[in-house]
Amino acid sequence: MKVHKAVLLGLFLLTEECIQCSGENYRGKISTTMSGFTCQRWDSQKPQNHGYIPSALPDKYLEENYCRNPDGEPRPWCFTTSPSKRWEYCSIPRCTTEPPTIVPELTCASGEGSSYRGTIAVTVSGKTCQDWASQSPHNHSKTSENYPCKGLDKNYCRNPDNERSPWCYTTDPDTRWEYCSVPSCGDQPRPEEPVIPEGEACYEGDGTSYRGAMSETISGKKCQFWTSMEPHRHSKTPQNFPKADLRRNLCRNPDGDRAPWCFTTDPTVRWEYCNIKRCDIKPSSREPPTNPSVAASSPSLSSSPSPEIDCKVGNGASYRGPTSTTITGVTCQAWSSMTPHQHTSFTHETHPDKGLDSNQCRNPDSDVNGPWCYTTDRNKKWDYCQIPECDSLKCGQPSVKPKRCFGRIVGGCISKPHSWPWQISLRTRTKIHFCGGTLIDAQWVLTAANCLERSESPSAYKIFLGIHTERANEASKQERDVTKIIKGPAGTDIALLKLDRPALITDKVLPACLPEKDYIVPSNTECYVTGWGETQGTGGEGFLKETGIPVIENKVCNRASFLNGRVKEHEMCAGNIEGGTDSCQGDTGGPLVCYAQSTYVLQGVTSWGLGCANAMKPGVYTRVSKFVDWIERSMKE
Repeated sequence: MKVHKAVLLGLFLLTEECIQCSGENYRGKISTTMSGFTCQRWDSQKPQNHGYIPSALPDKYLEENYCRNPDGEPRPWCFTTSPSKRWEYCSIPRCTTEPPTIVPELTCASGEGSSYRGTIAVTVSGKTCQDWASQSPHNHSKTSENYPCKGLDKNYCRNPDNERSPWCYTTDPDTRWEYCSVPSCGDQPRPEEPVIPEGEACYEGDGTSYRGAMSETISGKKCQFWTSMEPHRHSKTPQNFPKADLRRNLCRNPDGDRAPWCFTTDPTVRWEYCNIKRCDIKPSSREPPTNPSVAASSPSLSSSPSPEIDCKVGNGASYRGPTSTTITGVTCQAWSSMTPHQHTSFTHETHPDKGLDSNQCRNPDSDVNGPWCYTTDRNKKWDYCQIPECDSLKCGQPSVKPKRCFGRIVGGCISKPHSWPWQISLRTRTKIHFCGGTLIDAQWVLTAANCLERSESPSAYKIFLGIHTERANEASKQERDVTKIIKGPAGTDIALLKLDRPALITDKVLPACLPEKDYIVPSNTECYVTGWGETQGTGGEGFLKETGIPVIENKVCNRASFLNGRVKEHEMCAGNIEGGTDSCQGDTGGPLVCYAQSTYVLQGVTSWGLGCANAMKPGVYTRVSKFVDWIERSMKE
């Protein structure tokens, strides 16, 4: 049963002032580093900004300022209160008692494969594994001395550091490491294997058939992987419920409950229903979690929408927008015209206050189904128009739900048309795409400063909005010139572009939400990058592509084997460390958005990387939360 039971956490947590193995379960109260620095509280962002946020990582027990090991280091560590020392290991002695025993898996791997103790020693591409005790051809720290209890024997595939599956260093000097072809117990997908579920926005009935991408509970908690037994042991595994599609940590209903649910990563909350509405229940109108100061500059969606917003309130009797095609795409006949359809009931003369001046969709008779028009199709006298509700046009809440592709943009998947409506194409004066950007307000776009090196003149650039293809031949396309360029502070890769006139906000052109000031995205948060950039032969050229990638904490990203200290505090990393998925040339300046509380929030601007989708070389993004004040000030000035 998944019902809540009292869990005596103290039975399996080590509270002594000593560590077993790598100290992953250390719950003691030492709070000084090996050099004597005092540890910074985990819930503080001063003096060190970081992504190890206690509320987002409840299973890591990041309490007070105690030394912990949340990220697979050889031993516990902490951020320090010294501005000159970002983090350091703690001096905690090893326990003299025997470490906890594991049940070794000899022929297959469950979950992430931390218990695998088999003898496979070949990688997925057929390379032979390097001996863990050897430092040739690859020098490394994953030794049995640094990582006891991890079974680092000979050259067998293992998972000592919380990777997604067993791996090894290879004997090929040009390939540092790779995952291994270890069978999964029960022949089920591993938690991080690329899957592309349908992006369902609601569930039918009791949700047994729900196959969407939601992985957040109704209270905002992150779901536990179905293959994981931490923090909650359970029987709802892919092996036991093979028809329930228990992939990753996606919300599902394997046992016929009343709605999709999941176990949570919070050790004190065993399970919760997920943040998904039933399809036959109209979603409530909730304001997105935007920064109030930024929201004040966004388009107002009141009962009297401005000319910058193409939407209707209620039945659309007050609609005065520019849409002039029917729901099937047929051009509307002018209200003053009698060709091809004769009519006398609705003209500007008979209804002078109904906006019947041209051929735009209107609702002069207060039809309950909304605006309509006479059509230019001789076989169809009139038809309704597709005008979105104003309440649905909120920043970060697209009308077309994204796929949320977790696939292998390089190695990603083609997006649903207009599912990322804030994505813009930055083009030359001759309309050639070369960079991306994000609409954050009806008249402002955020992009990377390095995209603007070809010219300081605003007249050198054009902005395309509302498109899905790079050819940009969609009827929803909006073109704008640039009238002002405002680059970020020296040494930063961010810039604002002011459009010559506001974009028309529609269901296909919509701003992304800005984050709270100084917000740090928690480590391992799944975020999404989009763009028309170089795909390096992975397909989808010419179409907007997307991919989901995890955020990598700057501490990890700056390791010598990753980006070796290159990542600055105002930047952030995201990507799969094994490579295969990344942003690339042509994506620069585009958005990195993260999903929370039913809203997509712009957390990063695609900035730079060492190649595209290379192993251990994740992409680097300008951290937007560090520039919220600058954005607000610049737009006002």
